[in-house]
Amino acid sequence: MTVPGGVSLEYETAGSPNDPPVLLVMGFGTQLIGWPRGFCERLADGGRFVISFDNRDCGRSSKFDGQGAPLEAVIAAASAGDLEAARTLAAYNLSDMGEDGLGLLSALGIEQAHIVGSSMGGMIAQTMAIEHRGRVLTLTSMMSSTGEPEFGQPTPEALQVLLTPAPGDREGYISAAESSLIWRSRRYPDLTGARALAAESYDRCYYPEGVGRHLAAMIASGSRADGLRQLDIPTLVIHGCDDTLIAPSGGERTAFLIPDAQLLLVDDMGHDRPEPLWPLVCQAILDHTA
Repeated sequence: MTVPGGVSLEYETAGSPNDPPVLLVMGFGTQLIGWPRGFCERLADGGRFVISFDNRDCGRSSKFDGQGAPLEAVIAAASAGDLEAARTLAAYNLSDMGEDGLGLLSALGIEQAHIVGSSMGGMIAQTMAIEHRGRVLTLTSMMSSTGEPEFGQPTPEALQVLLTPAPGDREGYISAAESSLIWRSRRYPDLTGARALAAESYDRCYYPEGVGRHLAAMIASGSRADGLRQLDIPTLVIHGCDDTLIAPSGGERTAFLIPDAQLLLVDDMGHDRPEPLWPLVCQAILDHTA
């Protein structure tokens, strides 16, 4: 579906359009299938109209080939403290990505929705709430952070895995899924599921070029701390205690900044959504969006 601004977004829904809408915003370089279908169906069975979509530059949504400066230039500008230059150099920022999601809601005839974002998607969801207060009924920020460099930093090992380019061949791409164990739940690592997701992602749309622009968008957008302090939207923050990609301090800081936010730290969850924890996590979201 083409949304205001001319971006085409691939999306899926679960549940009845007559139920309260919940928009799921996925993270860095990950397609909408990163939201397990069983997870979405559990929310839909709880009486929610669940909408998931491929972010721009990912999956089957619009690509931004050749746009923006090289990632190194964006990093250099941000490192020098010149966020204005970084935003100019980046192909887009988190505000643009947030407007994509809200544009999808508009195209579906939905004025207000509950917004649930995961990882970079949590950053996008936070940005939606800050910049478009009237359209966000509740905010759920999962395994995310505030954009402040002091909080939520990955371990060196997890960062190395994140920034290592995935192999270009299908077999190598699937095999590389094993490296994600470094940030997954230690109790429920689910390597079989990680490989299955990698295979489906590769077959659906292998597009590594968008990853650098997603990273540039995060870097160029800077800290959301001031905006989060002013939020008056009911907020739930969910974070896994095993998360090594975005440390739990990212979630703790998010909940600290947002007035009256609820914080749910989940034992045995990493930077993932293990199926044994779906009942807990989904019920928390259903209670929050009731």
